[in-house]
Amino acid sequence: MAGYRGRVEVLRIGHRPGRDPRLTTHLALTARALGASAFHLHPPDPDVARQIEDVNRRFGGAFRIEGVREWRSFMKSWPGTSVHLTMYGEDLDDILPRAKLTPPVLLVTGGAKVPSELYQLAGYNVAVTHQPHSEVAALALTLDRLIGVPRGPAPEGAQIEILPSPRGKRVVEHR
Repeated sequence: MAGYRGRVEVLRIGHRPGRDPRLTTHLALTARALGASAFHLHPPDPDVARQIEDVNRRFGGAFRIEGVREWRSFMKSWPGTSVHLTMYGEDLDDILPRAKLTPPVLLVTGGAKVPSELYQLAGYNVAVTHQPHSEVAALALTLDRLIGVPRGPAPEGAQIEILPSPRGKRVVEHR
């Protein structure tokens, strides 16, 4: 199913600054590494944004992170399909072919307490499994099925490139 070439962005709602930075950072890094073009964070967290911008500076690419003050209006104004990743949704493989028909795709991950309104605003509520799991896992599996894992040389502007290696670390610095 991978091979979708439309724009994919991620919205993280319900982030708790000071309590969720590690999980939110992992969501943003996963989004970046697996081909999303942007990560929208509600509420904004300048510390997380700085960390991701630093990764972009070192590893290259055009990924961007933006704070969102009002997630409801952001979702309502989204020009394409919104897909809420939840264990309560429909099966991922059943929904992705339909979700790809109206680009761009916005993948939405919730925080500790997902507002019930999100289930109504989302174009699709999708589950990678109907068992408790991490939103990072759900995002990674969805991006893999939607886009596929990006391969090839480091993105433009990369200062650091990691090369495949059967043992040890092979790092090339482009300064």
